[in-house]
Amino acid sequence: MKRAVSTSAARVTRLNLQQMRLITRAARLHYLQGKRQAEIADEMGVSQASVSRFLSLAAEHGIVRTIVVPPEGLYPDLEESLVSAYGLQSAYVVDVSSREDGLETALGAAAAQCLGGELQGGPVLGLTSWSTTLREMARHLQPRANTGITRVVEMLGDLGSPRLQHEAALATQQVAWAFAAEPVFLRTPGVMPSVGLRELALADSHIRATLKLLDTVDIAFVGVGPADFHGPLEEGDNFFTAEQLAEVRAAGAVGQLHQRFIDAAGQPVNTHLDSLVVGITLDQLRHVRRKIVVAGGAAKHDAIAAALAGQWIDVLVTDVNTANALTATTRGQPQPSKGPA
Repeated sequence: MKRAVSTSAARVTRLNLQQMRLITRAARLHYLQGKRQAEIADEMGVSQASVSRFLSLAAEHGIVRTIVVPPEGLYPDLEESLVSAYGLQSAYVVDVSSREDGLETALGAAAAQCLGGELQGGPVLGLTSWSTTLREMARHLQPRANTGITRVVEMLGDLGSPRLQHEAALATQQVAWAFAAEPVFLRTPGVMPSVGLRELALADSHIRATLKLLDTVDIAFVGVGPADFHGPLEEGDNFFTAEQLAEVRAAGAVGQLHQRFIDAAGQPVNTHLDSLVVGITLDQLRHVRRKIVVAGGAAKHDAIAAALAGQWIDVLVTDVNTANALTATTRGQPQPSKGPA
């Protein structure tokens, strides 16, 4: 008996983390939720033959015994709690160190591995290419066939320093390359100093065409952050001033989606600052069929919770500490329902 257990453990170590994640998820859906293989295939975005193979591997590697035993480093209970509490399509919880150094790198690399089944459903993919985490995801993406994605469009103009703007454009190209798609850039400041300058920028036919394309985004990598300076952004970097940010926080803003501000309930905080942003609007974002957020860290807890409360997220990739904070917040509260902002 001890020899058999040792052999099984050795086999499990030869599976990578993403393979173990898929096998464990299929096993939980089948054995704990009673779903048929065809239903599991639809939910996971894989073939029924793959589901059958996952279930066989779950038994072979000791993941399924009398109970489902998640391999170390996976958090299916937390993922299912997030899905249930917030009405998500999917959730992925990533094991990182207790320190937040390198969190963006870990989340971005994990997203590149685990989101393969989520990137189906339409030809236009929207990207927040100035996000540190999503730039890391772009760097780790491998070519993917048959996604149906034909264009990768930037959803917000330039933010940050010229170096950051260059890295953002490179990330857009990397994602487009991975999907054999056309990159569509939004080469203009993301936050204008005045309404007049914004209108002047919109005289450019390429900018107008890109903004029009945002009406047709099918899948969006949504940028979520606090209503304050964050990441590499500083005052004067095609961004709001400290006084402007203090103004929106005083109006109730706790977070932003592409520099469009929301309150703790996820509802828009409408201010004159909206007229300075060159990028996707909340109305356009609401109509996106699958909204993916890859974010975590204590500084973003309130903003992510607000985005979840407002149903701005369909698929979430986050870290263990953030997932615990989000599920603790919802204990004893009713599940939110889908609806317009």
